[in-house]
Amino acid sequence: MIGYLPETLSIGSQEYGIATDYRDILVIMEAYNDPELSKEEAVLVMLRFLYDDFLSIPVKDRQVAAEKAIWFLDCGQVEDNKKASKKLIDWDQDQAVLFPAINKVAGREVRADDYMHWWTFMGLFMEIGGDGLFSQVLTIRQKMAKGKKLEKWEQEFYRSNKALCDIKTRYTQEEQTEKEHLKQIFR
Repeated sequence: MIGYLPETLSIGSQEYGIATDYRDILVIMEAYNDPELSKEEAVLVMLRFLYDDFLSIPVKDRQVAAEKAIWFLDCGQVEDNKKASKKLIDWDQDQAVLFPAINKVAGREVRADDYMHWWTFMGLFMEIGGDGLFSQVLTIRQKMAKGKKLEKWEQEFYRSNKALCDIKTRYTQEEQTEKEHLKQIFR
């Protein structure tokens, strides 16, 4: 149905309520970015967090539940050939520049809203454009991911804002400990 914002997902002949506020979905995105979680654990977090009553979904239907969940997270878009691409956005790292850009599109502070459907939030996100800070950062990330040459002003911006433009690698606790140990050895 045109203009419909889903609040349930159909699995078999049963409708299951889902969490639809963008904040809930951003928590799921955080799980996918958590280096401490395996892919399977991140999927489990997604299912448990998204479905209001995940445990009532029969085990035999949980693969379909995961597929429907991803369909919802992707705002109903279906891509036939999803190829791995370089990560361009880190929802946690980028929130300081992301929310002002979304607020500009919305014409208000969206974090002050009690509720906003994930698809509405993503609609605002997709309309970010122009010469705002987030747009500049994203343009530079996209060019660098494709191996394209940055224009002179982009190179200068990148040098001045490297911490903002580079997506930080997240390490597991074990990897972080090993990194610290190596630093101590080579001082």
